[in-house]
Amino acid sequence: MARGTRAGVLRKTLRSRGHETLIKVLVEARGKAGLTQRDLAARIKRPHSFVGRMEAGERRVDVIEFIEIARVLGADPKELFGRLME
Repeated sequence: MARGTRAGVLRKTLRSRGHETLIKVLVEARGKAGLTQRDLAARIKRPHSFVGRMEAGERRVDVIEFIEIARVLGADPKELFGRLME
């Protein structure tokens, strides 16, 4: 592939439409679980700022974190991921 072409190039995802959808899905799942940001942070053994930055769109979530968060929220990671694909 020629340098500088767009095909196959990964673009930055932070604050993209897909990233915003990811945040929305996780925030909705957290609300459904009846947890605050502080509750979720305690359950995943991370500082409150981790969850706050994630939900503010200032931090990416990798796939392993996504699975861990979904499970802590009592949600099926595959079902949440499917919502991202819609």
